[in-house]
Amino acid sequence: MLAGLIFAVEEASDRPGALVATLPFGGMTLLEYQVRLLAGAGAEHVLIAVGRMTPALLAAVNRAAKRELTVEVVRSAEEASEKIDDGARVLVMADGLVTTDPVMDRMASEGPEALLVTDDAGSPAAIERLDMRDSWAGVARITIDQLKQIAQMPEDYDFQSALLRVAAQSGAEHVPLTPGWVRGGHAVERSVAGLASRNTGILAALTERRIDWADRWVFTRIARLVLPELVTRNFPAWGLVAISAVLALGSLAAIWMQWVGSGVTLSLLSAATLATGAAMAALRGEEPRARALEWAILLLFGAVCLACGWIEQAALQTATPIVLALVGVGAQLLVERAPSRHRRWWASPSAQLLLLTPFALAGLTEFGLAAIAGYAFVTLAAAVEGTREKA
Repeated sequence: MLAGLIFAVEEASDRPGALVATLPFGGMTLLEYQVRLLAGAGAEHVLIAVGRMTPALLAAVNRAAKRELTVEVVRSAEEASEKIDDGARVLVMADGLVTTDPVMDRMASEGPEALLVTDDAGSPAAIERLDMRDSWAGVARITIDQLKQIAQMPEDYDFQSALLRVAAQSGAEHVPLTPGWVRGGHAVERSVAGLASRNTGILAALTERRIDWADRWVFTRIARLVLPELVTRNFPAWGLVAISAVLALGSLAAIWMQWVGSGVTLSLLSAATLATGAAMAALRGEEPRARALEWAILLLFGAVCLACGWIEQAALQTATPIVLALVGVGAQLLVERAPSRHRRWWASPSAQLLLLTPFALAGLTEFGLAAIAGYAFVTLAAAVEGTREKA
């Protein structure tokens, strides 16, 4: 079993009386974001180590407890050790820590005790020096026995520092903080301004979910521009879904009225809105919603492609356009389900919509459908070869 332990003791440096854990981050509080990371790493039980309970902290804990895991407040190592089952591994997050899923997944992996460290004492991730070279970077994996050992110490000890010292003295593995994790936003912040700056970096990392060229160079850039504003204003997730639905319906209606170029252009806007919604859902720890929105882009592509094929079939009095549309959609669906690792040049629903748009605007939709079918077929062939290589 994996349990989580989050420290929520220190006050914000630029907001007297407010705990760092209750500062806004990613459309929620930092504490809720940390709980979301632990849940994503597989924690079933999360403890919040507090020095004092404030109304804002209580509200944040109550909201975090709505997830499918147990969230409880503790005031000492003794109380924490009593609430965690014997044999459990405990993943610890420092007060004010901002990080990402790859870091948590690495630290939550099976193995002995471990400390995330940095050899740069001036790094914003460096919290407390462990030896002449390394400083703690805010995440630790300890055992319940070590937690019980801390519980035997005098009452005036600092819980977080004592935990760190016990883990270090036990010979815990030092896991180096990579440059990629630092670029992704990993750091310890204790101010509203600092968290706001990290928020942008975290959002940027979350928009890199899909690696194909269309998402990387077009839709990801749109999401990076829009997401910070949406998060700052606490824009509801359903709002993006509603906007994308309206744009999608407008797209299909325009295609049906034979305004194919305008309809396909509207579908691009709908896809961009869905991609932004998926990134926002990932930030809030709503992975099922994020995956659903990504699949919705595939559904949008299929509907637009088939609608274009149907309209072109009627206009040209030949079945070729609808056959090309069916081949393109079918091949793309198989590509999406391929187990082999996707490559940047591969076809994706968003890339296919981008490919179709210039043809539709030029009145050459049937050639666009042919390009889609060819692109999907070549990508499918590459996916099959990738599967064979693994076998």
